[in-house]
Amino acid sequence: MLDPLLLRQKLHETAAALQSTRGFALDVAALEALESARKQQQIDTEALQKQRNDLAKRIGFAKSKGEDVAELMQQAATIPEQLKFGEERLAQIQADIATIALRVPNLPHASVPLGSDETGNVEVRRWGTPPQMDFAVRDHVDLGERDRMLDAEAGSKIAGARFTVLKGNLARLHRALAQFMLDLQTREHGYLEVNVPHLVLRSSMQGTGQLPKFEEDLFKLYSDHDLYLIPTAEVPVTNIARDRIFEDSELGERGLKFVCHTPCFRSEAGSYGRDTRGMIRQHQFEK
Repeated sequence: MLDPLLLRQKLHETAAALQSTRGFALDVAALEALESARKQQQIDTEALQKQRNDLAKRIGFAKSKGEDVAELMQQAATIPEQLKFGEERLAQIQADIATIALRVPNLPHASVPLGSDETGNVEVRRWGTPPQMDFAVRDHVDLGERDRMLDAEAGSKIAGARFTVLKGNLARLHRALAQFMLDLQTREHGYLEVNVPHLVLRSSMQGTGQLPKFEEDLFKLYSDHDLYLIPTAEVPVTNIARDRIFEDSELGERGLKFVCHTPCFRSEAGSYGRDTRGMIRQHQFEK
């Protein structure tokens, strides 16, 4: 989610930047109308709150002097309902603004080259030299099936399309790579290993930008609990720090560095017909 100040103070500049860099059309008129309504409703609500407080003081002062407070009490009696309506209206306006803001993509850094697709990418640097093979290169599906370590048929029988069963040394390699990554990052690079829930609340998905923009790519549990299967470990790990302000002493010199290994689940709703062989674009994978 963009900094709300960009949408309040630099709305037109932000809209132009989103259009030129992301091809995203921001509804400026709707945001301007909502922001104007928010400001006015906030003024009205604060005025009612002040009126309520002033009346309470006047009633207390009048009572202390033994004066009749019936008229003041009658005035005060009408305020709670008006205030409730105003606060609910303000909350709804703020929710409407948030609904728009949550769908707005991030602005790329000024150094990012513009392009309509991956052909606009620019190579920044290269490390090493790709090896030249003196034989016909085979992909992982052919090798896995040849050595009976990759079983797409079993995965499909168990769970449907886009699932794969790993066997033997390939399953062992899969497990070993995860352990190697965790050990390397915790022992040599100063990361703290965390083990997190694989099911998260809607608020956690919103906290990392998956909702509402990418709901079609998520798996949701249809039950009494509003829970989603995580599409990446970043969702629960990032939400560890959500809604918190950290003291410098908590961050230390290098900040908070977490490393995590989880299963991940994605519906890949927008990728049907592409990259369907083997272990690419699976509904379930690990990161």
